[in-house]
Amino acid sequence: MQLHQRINAFSALGKFLGQFASETPVKKEDVLNNDAFFSEMQQKIHTAKHHNGWFTEDNLHFTFKSWAEALTENNINKWISNYTIPETEPKTVAIIMAGNIPLVGFHDFLSVLITGNKVLAKLSSNDKQLLPFLAEYLISVEPEFKNLIEFTEGRLTSFDAVIATGSDNTARYFNYYFSKYPNIIRKNRNSVAVLTGNESKEEMELLANDMFRYFGLGCRNVSKIYLPEAYDYDKFFNGMFSWKHVINNHKYINNYDYNKAVYLMSNINLLDNEYLLLKEDTGYSSPISVTFYETYSNLEAIKKKLKADEDKIQAIVSNSGIDNEISFGEAQHPELWDYADGVDTVAFLLKLS
Repeated sequence: MQLHQRINAFSALGKFLGQFASETPVKKEDVLNNDAFFSEMQQKIHTAKHHNGWFTEDNLHFTFKSWAEALTENNINKWISNYTIPETEPKTVAIIMAGNIPLVGFHDFLSVLITGNKVLAKLSSNDKQLLPFLAEYLISVEPEFKNLIEFTEGRLTSFDAVIATGSDNTARYFNYYFSKYPNIIRKNRNSVAVLTGNESKEEMELLANDMFRYFGLGCRNVSKIYLPEAYDYDKFFNGMFSWKHVINNHKYINNYDYNKAVYLMSNINLLDNEYLLLKEDTGYSSPISVTFYETYSNLEAIKKKLKADEDKIQAIVSNSGIDNEISFGEAQHPELWDYADGVDTVAFLLKLS
């Protein structure tokens, strides 16, 4: 299978996903194989939502919209134009996927296949409904993918390299078992925001998107904020008001009630707007419904700290001139070339040839 065939197939998948980017799916006549897949996709969305209570319809639609925007022919070509992708014998790459947000392992899946390699995927039990179905759609568009995609629930065997995503604890396990293979092993990472106090109301509402999308479960969710001393916290909480509807999700509000009770019983001071807790803490990884914060008097010192801790940080949201910062509202809109943990997955895969 030639590279242009793979590009065309993923572009077709992007158009298919675009139909499910809003609350009311719109069936389009120009989408390949739609009659065979459209209705079943609606059922898969329903199943995924009921299988995992964190996968709300809103978050699923957001995921599909994001991938539809990413998987255009122009965007894929822009991404891979930085590489020379040879047509060689495919290597089998085992992908151990997380399940914290919908289709969280899709970028690895895409990267392996676009480089002409074979996927051997082990799905998380929390997110096993959607990707196999999307793989079926991909095969229907380009049948040669059939021999390049395999899902397994058993022990991983007969592979040439590994891409594994998990917690710090599982990373130790992955390192032990997969150290003899070429590998990318990802650990816990979190995203942070650095505020100056001069942010507009619109920027604060965009920050709320960075924090609350997927209920804060993703590594690109802002879980820690840095605030200048004497900061006006009303500006922060007014921005968060745009996400007050999270209180309607029982899993989220149960976490809020639990964490609030634990902190109060421990006499820990909190700032609280009845659906989000702000806790002063030097850590990066905050529980669901909690955002850690620290205050600063010297922005340069914060820049140095973030540089020193870059192996713990996925993204920095700010407009204060920090290296590699991204704009407010962009944390959940990574480009195809924005690699998790800053590790170039495609470059890694091309070295296997």
